[in-house]
Amino acid sequence: MQKTSAEQTVCIAGVGFTVPKNIRANSEILMAFPNRTEDEIVRLTGIRERRYADEGESATSLAAVAVEHALGQAGLTVDQVDTIIMATIIPDQPVPSMASALAALLGIPRAAAFDLNAACSGWLYALEVGRTLILGGSARTVIVVTAELLSRITNPQDHETAFLFGDGAGAAILTKGLGGHRLHRMGLSGDAGQFCAIQRTGGGARIPWPDATGNDLHQFYIQMDGVAVFKHAVIGFAEQIEETLQREGLKPEEIAWVVPHQANARILKAVSKRVGIPYEKFVVTIAKYGNTSGASVSMALGWAAEEGIFAEGDKIIFCSVGAGLTFAGGLLVW
Repeated sequence: MQKTSAEQTVCIAGVGFTVPKNIRANSEILMAFPNRTEDEIVRLTGIRERRYADEGESATSLAAVAVEHALGQAGLTVDQVDTIIMATIIPDQPVPSMASALAALLGIPRAAAFDLNAACSGWLYALEVGRTLILGGSARTVIVVTAELLSRITNPQDHETAFLFGDGAGAAILTKGLGGHRLHRMGLSGDAGQFCAIQRTGGGARIPWPDATGNDLHQFYIQMDGVAVFKHAVIGFAEQIEETLQREGLKPEEIAWVVPHQANARILKAVSKRVGIPYEKFVVTIAKYGNTSGASVSMALGWAAEEGIFAEGDKIIFCSVGAGLTFAGGLLVW
């Protein structure tokens, strides 16, 4: 790896995450699927439970808690923040941006604030946007946060998705210089040929609300082609890890940890074999929290930091595959 001067370096100064208190176990979801078993769900997904927000919780309120944790870890206050980037696929409301709502809630109404949608890769896309804003001189201290309440758009009768998704939020504080964990460039790419593999067709300008009969309600839930997603996710995750290794001049054995999008435990195990990095080096939180889309990488990083599993100098690879399809991967030096 090339040495980087402080003037060219962006660091993660602090991280934080939060989840709702309400635990939804597999057994509760299985009531709608009498022909399926707990063992089958765990074998196919690696998920045992997930968190669902209650009526009093919002994506904005969860995001605020994650940000407060991250600011506390960074030793910074809200008045030092000039930019907020929110990555989410389900904002509390379409207009204005959820980042603006968060700025108001946190008490920094003059911050530049905008949303970004790259689905499960959203937080990594937002990290790269924040990093380049700082290096370009457009920002000094950036909140990169994601919050997803996927329970609100998951069809409890759909066997492809009902067991997968949960709610949560994660955040990082980006600053310039060497006072934190050094963030390298994220590799970003996509495969629009798989646009329909994961989608929610209702709720936008084309289908803004259900028709009078309600027969199209399924379009307002998230939909997934499980076979296509599995195939392309394994390839996409592996490519992001391999491209990061090549870009940074590293070998698999030099990587201390992989912090991936928590898509599915079977996918991550297949990726581990493909890239030659032991599964034991993958930070995996999916058993407890399920797939939280764009929030999952930030939550896994926040959880691992809270558990103290990282050591100074650890080389950590981020990687994600999301609806679109979107791909993202890069290096963090702890």
